Amino acid sequence: MERTAAQQKIAAGGFSFSLFLKNRPEMITLALLIAICVAVSIINPDFLQASSLIDIGRASVVMGLFALGVFVILAAGGIDVSFTAIAALSMYSVTLVTVNHFPGMPMPLIVLAAAAGGMLLGFVNGLFAFYLRVPSLIITIGTQYLFRGILLAFIGTVWIMELPPQMIAFGRAPLLQFTNATGATVTLPLYFLALPAAAILTWWILNRTLMGRAIFAIGGNSAIAERLGYNLRTVQLFLFGYAGALAGLAGIIHVASNRLANPFDLVGSEISVIAAVVLGGARITGGTGSVLGTILGVLLITVINNVLVMVGIPSTWQRFVVGFFILLAAAFFMTQQRKA
Repeated sequence: MERTAAQQKIAAGGFSFSLFLKNRPEMITLALLIAICVAVSIINPDFLQASSLIDIGRASVVMGLFALGVFVILAAGGIDVSFTAIAALSMYSVTLVTVNHFPGMPMPLIVLAAAAGGMLLGFVNGLFAFYLRVPSLIITIGTQYLFRGILLAFIGTVWIMELPPQMIAFGRAPLLQFTNATGATVTLPLYFLALPAAAILTWWILNRTLMGRAIFAIGGNSAIAERLGYNLRTVQLFLFGYAGALAGLAGIIHVASNRLANPFDLVGSEISVIAAVVLGGARITGGTGSVLGTILGVLLITVINNVLVMVGIPSTWQRFVVGFFILLAAAFFMTQQRKA
């Protein structure tokens, strides 16, 4: 049989660009991100100001935490669309309890309570996914409505605008602060550290633990993974519990940064988050992807959402541009896979 050029290069010890892109699809996302940043910088040099870059970093935190949870589930061949409902229910419940009953609760305990609440709701998803044996998309569509129904019907629909001082201080605490040329104070908040910390933890779990091997094995073929001895129930509970904890953390950061708790917030951002994960190189079928790719996908979506106005494109074009890049990346991934 005649070998392809890529196979001949590999056999000769050479470098195959097609195979490299197949194994590292996040490089495509990085190239798109760099191209957009260069183009925007040429059109509007203000994009390169530190204040603009800090705004992008601040806007990436909540979406990034959501995306890391979605990626972990996607790597195992599942999909979750309930994370915004989990975040809303966790953040509003914890804020309501804190305001009404424990106004002096330390901020670390508030963060821990929100993450724990999200984890418990994630366990519900995991139990349903394991015992019902139906696609997790169907499960999480159902629990999304269930969790939001519980929030709006039994907990509250009123905005909480008077937050305890420790939550306001947490939202305002600076990691980096300076005054720009116009005299405005630019702040990179301390809560930004939650995103790199979560990214490092997720990378460690997926690449340095048995649970990470189990996740990718199940994403490749769950039946074979089960025959190899992986406990699907344990993996499903971990997947959705971990994603739920990240969603709860994202929710409480969202409250602190906006200085109000709105039970109607975060709805509708599911598609953008899933798009970021897919643009980062993860496949819906599971078994592939990386934390670096996920973060790059989040940055790509955030940059698109923040720079369109800077180059004179109406914000109503955001979804069109994001959809175009998703299709472009998907076509490129499939072309490279066929070549490889």
